[in-house]
Amino acid sequence: MNCGMPTEDVEIMGINVLIVMIIVLSVCVVIFLGWLVTKLGPSGIELPEKRAGRLGENFASTVIQEILHEDDVMLTNVRIMAEGKETELDNLIINKHGIFIIEVKNYSGELFGEEEDDEWIKTKMTPGGSFYQKTVRNPIKQVNRQIYILSRFLKESGIHVWIDGYVFFVQNNSPIESKYVLRTQRDIDVAIHGGEVTVREEEIRKIKEVFG
Repeated sequence: MNCGMPTEDVEIMGINVLIVMIIVLSVCVVIFLGWLVTKLGPSGIELPEKRAGRLGENFASTVIQEILHEDDVMLTNVRIMAEGKETELDNLIINKHGIFIIEVKNYSGELFGEEEDDEWIKTKMTPGGSFYQKTVRNPIKQVNRQIYILSRFLKESGIHVWIDGYVFFVQNNSPIESKYVLRTQRDIDVAIHGGEVTVREEEIRKIKEVFG
């Protein structure tokens, strides 16, 4: 008497499982390759702008860490979403003086633009003597958008605190003087430590819990 599953059914089940595994693996490979192309470019080589951005962010993180106080909390590359809008925060500092976003820009060349412009113009002379220019998004408006999204994100957890946002230009080549622009390590120190105490320890604890 044969109480087990027929051999043919076992073989079919095994084939189906194998097909599912192949499909899942293929999807994972496609997702990884998509990420790789975004990060490094189609050739697999890190794009110059991506490399400049990464090096700038690493430099800025080191600069900020050097002036942090013992009770400061610093988070990097924080992805958040609120009201259907998504953003990534290069540096997020939380302390008794408030919450601070520091967006890092490592633009080479010369920048032209005004604080209210949607885009700025970046010009550069290559080592070979060629001159070129391109438009870049106004980072101050980018930070203002980040402030809005972060504010909404925290309010969803019942947290209502003041948020300040700044742009740190690694090459110190901002085209404007603005309260939103940081040029030196001292500028950063004053921005995140120079204000009054406005955030209670209990609020800081809640904020840390939100970000895990």
